[in-house]
Amino acid sequence: MTTAPAYTPDALIAADIDAYLAQHQRKSLLRFITCGSVDDGKSTLIGRLLYDSKMIFEDQLAALESDSKRVGTQGQEIDFALLVDGLAAEREQGITIDVAYRFFATEKRKFIVADTPGHEQYTRNMVTGASTADLAVILIDARKGVLTQTRRHSYLAHLIGIRHIVLAVNKMDLVGYDRTVFERIVADYLGFAESIGIAGFTAIPLSGFKGDNITGPSINTPWYDGPALIKHLESVELDGEAAVRKGFRLPVQWVNRPNLDFRGFAGTIAGGMVRPGDAVRVLPSGRTSHVARIVTMDGDLPQAVAGQSVTLTLTDEVDCSRGDVIAAADTPPQVADQFRTTIVWMDGEPLLPGRAYWLKTAAGTVSATVQAPRHAIDVNTLAELSVRTLGLNDIGVADVFTDRGIAFEAYGENRELGAFILIDKISNATVAAGMIDFCLRRSQNVHWQSVDITRQAHAAQKNQSPKVLWFTGLSGSGKSTIANLVEKKLHALGKHSFLLDGDNIRHGLNRDLGFTDADRVENVRRVGEVAKLMADAGLIVLTAFISPFRAERDLARSMLPAGEFVEVFVDTPLSVAEARDVKGLYAKARSGALANFTGIDSPYQAPLRPDIHVDTTRESPEAAAERIVEHVLGIWAPTL
Repeated sequence: MTTAPAYTPDALIAADIDAYLAQHQRKSLLRFITCGSVDDGKSTLIGRLLYDSKMIFEDQLAALESDSKRVGTQGQEIDFALLVDGLAAEREQGITIDVAYRFFATEKRKFIVADTPGHEQYTRNMVTGASTADLAVILIDARKGVLTQTRRHSYLAHLIGIRHIVLAVNKMDLVGYDRTVFERIVADYLGFAESIGIAGFTAIPLSGFKGDNITGPSINTPWYDGPALIKHLESVELDGEAAVRKGFRLPVQWVNRPNLDFRGFAGTIAGGMVRPGDAVRVLPSGRTSHVARIVTMDGDLPQAVAGQSVTLTLTDEVDCSRGDVIAAADTPPQVADQFRTTIVWMDGEPLLPGRAYWLKTAAGTVSATVQAPRHAIDVNTLAELSVRTLGLNDIGVADVFTDRGIAFEAYGENRELGAFILIDKISNATVAAGMIDFCLRRSQNVHWQSVDITRQAHAAQKNQSPKVLWFTGLSGSGKSTIANLVEKKLHALGKHSFLLDGDNIRHGLNRDLGFTDADRVENVRRVGEVAKLMADAGLIVLTAFISPFRAERDLARSMLPAGEFVEVFVDTPLSVAEARDVKGLYAKARSGALANFTGIDSPYQAPLRPDIHVDTTRESPEAAAERIVEHVLGIWAPTL
């Protein structure tokens, strides 16, 4: 076999280090992933690429030789997988768990390769590694053929939008370099690839351990006339090169204003090219202008293309801020606030439909709610499953509603403007990654209808400031009792109010909801929307609900203008609330007859900074009600 090194930079480095660095800087960069079943040889293949491209320092090579003898799996031979499997657990088990990134280069191109885990429980790790890749190397053990995990990884790579697939039939040395074995595997894979929409792939017979068809043609496979792996990686078209041919898009990451005479909009071009004088449109506002300059640290440019980080100045003073998108005026992306999406759930806590999350895209961060999944996808069989939520490593299709319109393109058209992550508002943890499939038609056909009688007019007519008093606490804490007393005092003062009680609402508006976490989220969301409408009518609204989750209480607060939402924490110890147990609910929960009961087998997240804190062990309901009215109205409340 031929094992000529992929890269021999030593002579140039010795002759002129500056020339070497300049040459290296000009090379294009290909990002790719390797994926396959456990022990298909992913890490060994990457280790071989690093070794043959001479990207290993002498001390690393010495350590590799030592580790190969101590924990290697190849006898006295070098175990190339140890260059990549960095976690102790990986070396002990001989598998990949985390995503390992490695850099290497050849004379023609630079590469960043991500070694992604093969096991189903690490699906989120693979998705993370694939999110920026231009190409996927799907490894197959020649002895085993196409497996369930092969199909799963191929589906995920296609789902993430990777256009270039290499089918690397590895360990050909263990089947005697049998051409029939290779062709049978390729035929099996072809049928599956066509069924999921993979337009084409390049199949290569190789041996990561022996080096066959890695950097050059192997004498052991004279029947194969295709490219060696490195040659193919050097010649494949980059996603960035294809993006140049699309419409111009620049998500604004920073407004550069060093002085009064300069205002530029900085970001990385996500598609197309731009020149001074080009007409552009700022989204979502829709304002138009022209490009005045393309500014970089190395001076102004005559043009810039996808992948370049630049600062644009415009000929007009337009309102443009971080999160906006500057696009070609004649072919702008769409703006919408409702989307059909594909979501990969990455958190141990399941999705709660209706809960508000932060949705972060290249075009900024907005508040968003995820609706109940339309279905989940079994990544092994590709079957569509009926589900009510998504758990760790689940993939599903769900509608997402944002609180305002964002500029976007379908993920299949533009990965930068079509990808997003979901962030938990309380923990700030990234809980999911997603891809926008398309906007929902109703998002562009349903608009706010302007009315002549405003919320200010309603409030003025009633001679009061609208408020929402949100009473929260355990069952039996006294929420309804105190809220009822507060409303009686407001009524005595001539104020217009309405009390929304949790039990009463469940007799009508929310009679279809149970007591699961997801149903509790939807229960509070609906009440928040109703309370907002009542506040718009100028009323003082009182709500008495357990509302156990901070995220939903924060969502209700965000629906109202600053100062109109008043969170009242009716703080009663569980033991006291359970001792009262007027309705006998705690007894049922303790006996197991009542599931998902807050405080027993379902959590209650106490407010961290409530506007009003009522300690019912120290303050009577009457005294608490008087204090609440005084806080809200700023006046003395009569004793009833």
